Amino acid sequence: MSADREAQRTVIVVGGVAGGMSAAARLRRRDENAHIIVVEQGEEVSFANCGLPYYVSGEIEQRRSLLLHTPTSLARTLRLDVRSRTTATAIDRAARTITLETGGADGTTQTLAYDALVLAPGAYAVTPPIPGIDHPRVRTLRTVPDAEALRSWVTEGATRAVVLGAGFIGLEAAEGLRHAGLEVAVIEAAPHVLPIVDPEIAHYVRAELQAHGVAVHEGVAATSIADASGRPVVTLADGTVLPTDLVVLSVGVKPRTELAESAGLELTGGGAIVVDDAQRTSDPFIWAVGDATASVHAVTGAVGPVALATPANRGGRVAADSIVASWAGLSDRHRRSPRPLGTAIVRVFDLVVGMTGASRRALGDLAFHTARTHSGHHAGYYPGAEAMHLVLHFAPDGRILGAQGAGRAGIDKRIDVIATAARGGLHADDLVDLDLSYAPPFGAAKDPVLMLGMIADNVLRAELTQHDPVVAIDPELQFVLDVRNPGEWARGHIAGATLVPQPEVAASLDRIRELAGDRPIVVHCASGFRSYLAHRTLAAAGMPSANVSGGFTSLAVLQPNLVTTD
Repeated sequence: MSADREAQRTVIVVGGVAGGMSAAARLRRRDENAHIIVVEQGEEVSFANCGLPYYVSGEIEQRRSLLLHTPTSLARTLRLDVRSRTTATAIDRAARTITLETGGADGTTQTLAYDALVLAPGAYAVTPPIPGIDHPRVRTLRTVPDAEALRSWVTEGATRAVVLGAGFIGLEAAEGLRHAGLEVAVIEAAPHVLPIVDPEIAHYVRAELQAHGVAVHEGVAATSIADASGRPVVTLADGTVLPTDLVVLSVGVKPRTELAESAGLELTGGGAIVVDDAQRTSDPFIWAVGDATASVHAVTGAVGPVALATPANRGGRVAADSIVASWAGLSDRHRRSPRPLGTAIVRVFDLVVGMTGASRRALGDLAFHTARTHSGHHAGYYPGAEAMHLVLHFAPDGRILGAQGAGRAGIDKRIDVIATAARGGLHADDLVDLDLSYAPPFGAAKDPVLMLGMIADNVLRAELTQHDPVVAIDPELQFVLDVRNPGEWARGHIAGATLVPQPEVAASLDRIRELAGDRPIVVHCASGFRSYLAHRTLAAAGMPSANVSGGFTSLAVLQPNLVTTD
């Protein structure tokens, strides 16, 4: 290394936004003398990409609100050398140089030496191979120009929109376009919207979309996009034809790793950059962060990108600290990136859906229990309590595997509490001991999270045997005991069930024993608490039973074919 390079180290960061800008900003805070160059192929080096759907809807009124920093502001506040509309085209790892091309008619090529290189190239929107996908009114929603194009079509009089993909961005786009007054159809090839969550949570998402006039097409894909006088016409695999004014493409992302691949860096089979817990790649002078990198999921061990802002920001900080530590010869003395839980949240009109850890599908064949609660987000006697649906998956040894929730209020708090507990190594039954804040406007003395812990504690102590409502009930083979009241029964019940209200169970044991015969007893109420009391009464009488997790509320969602009012 030359004397000049020793005097002032050069760090080149390829890619801005979350991961790249976090790395650059942290590097400046750790090293006042380093020459830090940020290369961004787009126009905007630091923008709030998570806010794009809300700009399309008009909730965020001004484009400038999305722009967190400009090259000028970054040069002034952090002394960063920011080069927008510049593309990194090649890395020479032996010489430790990178080749940059500046766009425009008078574009130039430049080769720069680096002491450390940080790759934060992000990801591409997946483009499905269907005819017409290149129609000029088909856009993704990942950049400011994307959002500007969609908003301009809206303000110019668009009345119909089709959203391909019902993940986070797709749902936010659908909500935004509907708020803007358009007729919206959402297309999801997976069996249900928001495929990352369990079907019972997706049920509430679907219902909320439909309640706000969004047409939902699940389990079907688009097969072609034709043109009709400059407007797209989307045809689905089931023959449905949807004329529209614009299409939002949101069917997934893939890592943007051509530069890393051409440089010979190690990639996963899925094309993501392999990094260690210091965000270091297979090259000791190159780090990588953000959507293009592979992480190991904290619960399942699955290896792949986690396209979320929080891990990207955290990774940028870790990479910067690792770089500075390596210069000081203290490579082991800095914070490491944890395995992500994938904690995330999305608003769908008036509904909030949150998740952390693994879903039922992600857990696969792994043995686990599930606790469910359906309760208000604060004390029921205080006005305004909103229904909250929570699901907690936990291992036979009590480890927290995942949690999901849907409701109009309080979901963020509960999911964050469970995510924190999981990160801290607490088990599901430890949730009952959490010291949570309580006052009637904010929660309940027995908060839903504490209730999940109580259920888990009862299961792990073998004081509660559960029937998972995912598993079908057959009233001919099982004796289904409904312990709700007659009014609840009249509004809907399981065909073939027997009604014995919970206060009457103890006095009806002989009748229940006779009616059940040799059939195993499955008992339920509305949400699981009254049936737990009945379950304990039956157990004390020597009559084993299984309490339906989540009660009739969960059964009606997961086994709707069993519900009748006859």
